[in-house]
Amino acid sequence: HRRRRRQGLHRAGMQQSIRHTNNNTMFTGGPGWEVPLGRRDSLTASLSGSNNLIPAPNDTLPTITAKFRNQGLDVVDLVALSGAHTIGDSRCVSFRQRLYSQNNDGRPDPTLNPAYAAKLRGRCPRSGGDQILFALDPATQFRFDNQYYKNILAMNGLLSSDEVLLTQSHETMELVKSYAASNELFFDHFAKSMVKMGNISPLTGHNGEIRKNCRRVNHF
Repeated sequence: HRRRRRQGLHRAGMQQSIRHTNNNTMFTGGPGWEVPLGRRDSLTASLSGSNNLIPAPNDTLPTITAKFRNQGLDVVDLVALSGAHTIGDSRCVSFRQRLYSQNNDGRPDPTLNPAYAAKLRGRCPRSGGDQILFALDPATQFRFDNQYYKNILAMNGLLSSDEVLLTQSHETMELVKSYAASNELFFDHFAKSMVKMGNISPLTGHNGEIRKNCRRVNHF
């Protein structure tokens, strides 16, 4: 696929992630896709918009599904785009409850591999250390591939929002299994879902601007 510069989503929380993902996934061994040019981009970012629109690490699957559906994305998009967690990091504070008291009962999350949980507790204490970083996919941390789904099948998903794809829905479970079995299928669905996500609520008229540099507003 040809790499092309992405212009504009007004969803502040999504826009930076989407804009750089094409180049980043290709650089780390993942798929590429055609990115339409000439879209208008927001002049500002919105922290509240990001917090309200983007699924949180501890959201239930129905909540995550609803947030995707509200943006015109379906279950296939949800599971495919979650595969972006094959690279990147997460903070201790984002998954601590899984290690110590998932259901406020003083016990770890039963859907988390006990051996993996013990390893995580070695660096993520019960209190403090909130900002300590952990690889979302320690097996292939710097390579974009389908290992994320294999981790989930082994109960080694780092975030609760990862593991619920296996445990809370037969439909999402089957997609996890399919992507774990086929890197090609995952790449195909991920690229299509990225294009679909890039078409969410584009700005029109005189709103925003077409950026000359994707990383910043024109008058920076």
